[in-house]
Amino acid sequence: MVRRRAIGRLVWTLGLAVALLFLPSCASLGGLRQFVQVPRFERAPDRQAEILLAGPSAGSPVGGATVRIWTTITNPNPFGFTLSTVRATLLLSGTRAATGDFPLGLPLRAGQSSTVPLELLVSFTDLPGLSQVVRAALRGESVPYQLDGTVGVDAGALGQPVFGPMTLLTGQLRPR
Repeated sequence: MVRRRAIGRLVWTLGLAVALLFLPSCASLGGLRQFVQVPRFERAPDRQAEILLAGPSAGSPVGGATVRIWTTITNPNPFGFTLSTVRATLLLSGTRAATGDFPLGLPLRAGQSSTVPLELLVSFTDLPGLSQVVRAALRGESVPYQLDGTVGVDAGALGQPVFGPMTLLTGQLRPR
């Protein structure tokens, strides 16, 4: 009886080892998604998203506006991971306004939340397509936004899955 249990444990351990060996190769097939849940993005309850004017810079020679969106990111998993990347597209009043690539490197323990600002630069060269948004902002009106994107995490032995594209956040921008 003891020998049978020992053999059973050995078979179970070998099966688990084989599964872990093949797990990284299944990442492109979405196999990790059953083990790693996508981090949750929510508007930070104590911080308002805002639009700030930005002067000329190397990346935007004619200047623009910085959109700062405060987000609370939560790890819903029973293990820690590092939020490695967020690639985002900002829509203002339904019109594409900016893109951003954020190599965050934000470690999150199991169930932990962290609030971070995501800043995207809207170039003044893109203003013709955003004229309705600019008029609303100049009148002091709030502007609806949507942040779409992909999210990459480093989950150690479980791999580095990328989630999305998906809507990360929606809300209202207030001119400042």
